[in-house]
Amino acid sequence: MNTTLSLLTKNVRGVLAASAAFSVMAAAPVYAQEAEESAKAEDFEQIAVVGSRAAPRSVADSAVPIDIISDEEFKQQGATDMVSMMQTVVPSFNVNDQPINDASTLVRPANLRGMASDHTLVLVNGKRRHRSAVITFLGGGLSDGAQGPDISVIPAAALKQVEVLRDGAAAQYGSDAIAGVINFVLNDASEGGSFEARYGSYYEGDGDMIQMSGNVGLPLSDKGFINLSAEYRTADDTSRSVQRADAAALIAAGNTFVADPAQIWGSPEIKHDIKLFANAGIELSDTSEAYMFGNYAEREVEGGFYFRNPHNRGGVNDGGTNDDGEQLLLVGDLTGDMSGNCPTDIVVGDNVLENPRYINEVQNNPDCWAFNEMLPGGFTPRFGGTVTDMSLVFGTKGELDHDITYDVSLNLGQNEVDFAISNTINPSLGPETPTEFSPGRYTQSEQTLDIDFTKPFDVGLYEPLFVATGFQYRNESYESFAGDTASYEIGPLATQGFGIGSNGFPGLAANSQGRVSRNNIALYIDAEAYITENFMLAGALRYEDFSDFGDTTKGKIAFRWQALENIAFRGAFSTGFKAPTLGQSNVRNVTTAFGTGGELIDRATLPPTDPVSQLKGGEQLTPEESESITFGVVADFDNGLFITADYYNIELTDRISTASGIALTEEDIATLLEQGINDASSFSEISFFTNDFDTTTEGVDVVANYSMDMMGGETKFSLAYNWTSTEVDRASDNISDFRIRMLEDNLPAVRYSATANHTNGDWRFLARMNYYGSIFEDHLDSALPIDKVGSEITFDFEVAYNFTEDFTVTVGAKNAFDEYPDENNTDAGGITYAQIAGSAYPTTSPIGINGGFYYLRGVYTF
Repeated sequence: MNTTLSLLTKNVRGVLAASAAFSVMAAAPVYAQEAEESAKAEDFEQIAVVGSRAAPRSVADSAVPIDIISDEEFKQQGATDMVSMMQTVVPSFNVNDQPINDASTLVRPANLRGMASDHTLVLVNGKRRHRSAVITFLGGGLSDGAQGPDISVIPAAALKQVEVLRDGAAAQYGSDAIAGVINFVLNDASEGGSFEARYGSYYEGDGDMIQMSGNVGLPLSDKGFINLSAEYRTADDTSRSVQRADAAALIAAGNTFVADPAQIWGSPEIKHDIKLFANAGIELSDTSEAYMFGNYAEREVEGGFYFRNPHNRGGVNDGGTNDDGEQLLLVGDLTGDMSGNCPTDIVVGDNVLENPRYINEVQNNPDCWAFNEMLPGGFTPRFGGTVTDMSLVFGTKGELDHDITYDVSLNLGQNEVDFAISNTINPSLGPETPTEFSPGRYTQSEQTLDIDFTKPFDVGLYEPLFVATGFQYRNESYESFAGDTASYEIGPLATQGFGIGSNGFPGLAANSQGRVSRNNIALYIDAEAYITENFMLAGALRYEDFSDFGDTTKGKIAFRWQALENIAFRGAFSTGFKAPTLGQSNVRNVTTAFGTGGELIDRATLPPTDPVSQLKGGEQLTPEESESITFGVVADFDNGLFITADYYNIELTDRISTASGIALTEEDIATLLEQGINDASSFSEISFFTNDFDTTTEGVDVVANYSMDMMGGETKFSLAYNWTSTEVDRASDNISDFRIRMLEDNLPAVRYSATANHTNGDWRFLARMNYYGSIFEDHLDSALPIDKVGSEITFDFEVAYNFTEDFTVTVGAKNAFDEYPDENNTDAGGITYAQIAGSAYPTTSPIGINGGFYYLRGVYTF
């Protein structure tokens, strides 16, 4: 069934309105389609507004590569959240599962063209999307420390299409557009709608997911529309764990309080995920209109954390070692005046619970305390939080005299994360500690004013010279709020070697909370014209001035040459930048990570200008700078075959990321204590954001589409291929060798998908093959390298049947043959890497660690 949408576009003179037939086949292949499809006698043009401020062009006529993803393509896949959906339809877009990865569990970082998650500018209806408050301190190497927008708050039901500009565009759109631009275009229908319900589960029998969504279009008088969308989702957690070697040893020694498995690796539990979006517009006159759109979203997530061994957890059970190297138990004196004469030389052995000295001198002694009394089997915290996101954009656009068009808008956005951790303790509080904490929250707020003008000039070229210019003012702030008192309180046992704060994620202390802000202004000019009938040239220049680090000017030039009737060449050269975020420059955070010896440690992230950071090489952050080249070919053959191939090369200098963990000395800790960071005695390492390395990333994107009649119906074939290679050209001593290898090899060098989508009457059949090249993973940031994780092939299948014109049921399977990545079975001194931390599979595998997923979906349209 064909759906024809009328897209009103302005021609280069800004006067005439044209209607472009945008036919979307219900059986459209699940790929970012980049082209006109010559399907039979129909003229299938995909129109994009991103990438050029001239009249919207067919993506086949664009000077830079643009993918168009229709709303149908999001519906025809098993993934449910926007990040995973984008990975399915754009091969150069990668995202990993993030089990036990602190804030990354709440907002998963995604990578376009091998860049970090905050190297892609995100727009909604052409307007800049605000950042997330979540900083991904542990982002799988490539995105460590990234702070990008949270696109998972956008429901698929709200979309008309998504435009992916795969080219550097900072000169056009500003900071962050180094890898490209993703523009989410909202549904603007004034009538009709749909309701969808879906259920899914993994083959293992866990991760049950329920999702309901709906969209409705309503007229706003006879000259406007309001389009409303909503989505609600819940999902159970999963487990792909094996018992940790140390936990198994405790059980073997008779400790019956240790859980099996002691530590859970898998997808977190989504307790609730609510997404609301509204899009509205109304004509004010024959030459002007007003528009408004916005959203509210709330997502509560809870996931696993690292197991705390009851014999040697630092700051909880670890009393050091004796002269023979034997592990001792940390015992606290509860008397207040240290009159309890509590033992400090109890050897834990294989099971301290059976040690007579522990039983008599600690467990049965009211003056002495060890956490083995409260938590005899150790403990595994549960970490998560609630992410709240909201935005409102309103403005007006239209035509003035002399063929001038304008667009004036105000953009308000805010994202907040309120962290939560449970099943843990503040060790310094001893037996009085609570076990649930609210360790603090962070808020990112942005306000943007955009004023844009366009005008064509007749200068004697084949087409008028189209000039766009504009002004942007943006104010942004990052605010941190202290956690509840118990999450950072210094308890009476702090002076006896017990840790301070909620173990695993200490709360932000009251004296560390605060608000920082900055503003920037931008001026830009774009120009574009067909010099001859077959040669188009475009250029852009942008100046930005930031209140916290100064100004920068970036430029871009692009061309398109129709060399033959069916073949065109295109290319661009641009310079770009990404400004350091306020969060990266100012955040304080403590996270639990694996140290260089494989042990769990508390790593503090401090501002780069903090005195301790500066002692270790920290400096005030500066912008990342890029130079980008793309060159490609577009081939549109008479038989309906459409192929594009584009090469890209991105040189990025002064990249911002977190430094690898740096061990603290006693002098460093004393300096932190003098600064009023009272929980510094719990820190083993620090990290900070730094401009400490340069990279060169190059790659090739190939997209091909072909359709044909077969077996009494129509079949559409699609291939989307990506090759990406990154090399670290320069790195300081703050970036470890293992970190460099993660930057270069943690994403698959080659990834491609091939899809066949067949429609026949009321039936639709989809088959997709996905290939993921091999990767390297530094096991849990612990410098315990796993051999390369091998390449993988997965298959997706989907069958749909239209019971009526309005009701369709779909059954499908993602990773239908239940493939898993290579197991963590490399030997590490008699035990496998899987047993070191309890993860059966490499956690950053591009195919995930959960295996096959099946789903059932019903859609009612009206």
